[in-house]
Amino acid sequence: MERLKRASVIIDLADELLKEGSWCGETHLQKITFFLQDLLKVPLDYDFILYKHGPFSFDLCDELTAMRADRLMEYVIKMYPYGPSLVPTKTGRIIKENFFQKTIDQNKPKINFISSRLGNKGVAELEKLGTALFVTLKERQLVDASKRAQRINSIKPHISLEEATTAIREVDQIIHEANVL
Repeated sequence: MERLKRASVIIDLADELLKEGSWCGETHLQKITFFLQDLLKVPLDYDFILYKHGPFSFDLCDELTAMRADRLMEYVIKMYPYGPSLVPTKTGRIIKENFFQKTIDQNKPKINFISSRLGNKGVAELEKLGTALFVTLKERQLVDASKRAQRINSIKPHISLEEATTAIREVDQIIHEANVL
């Protein structure tokens, strides 16, 4: 997908996340974009790795910086102790709506689905869910939910086995729901 089409999808995702009550910081966008791309198969072409706090894409990080430089998105500073939100600018919305509406329309059901499922989650919960999805998709030999939970706990010891099990169950439910889209 070309850059401005991809940016339009991210702008629309941010708008939908904000409607769902998301803080919509960079971490939120990182984790939820991973779901949008790797689970729902929106062809954004970002490379994700399992990083400190779950799936992370340096490409997406660079893209968000470029979108801010191009004034398609901007930081909105929130009250201490929280970090800034990334919100679409008027220019970003105009470009999305006037030039890439077909791309948005093609992906809107997936954007709405993942925003409604994850938009109200905090970063700690998104780390757990993103890691659970990463392990589920990337380590396909681990079919059993308990083995996937053990794997999460082994690579991220700060996520307890119980928390990992809960995250696996929720991700499995999201995958099931996504299969009917």
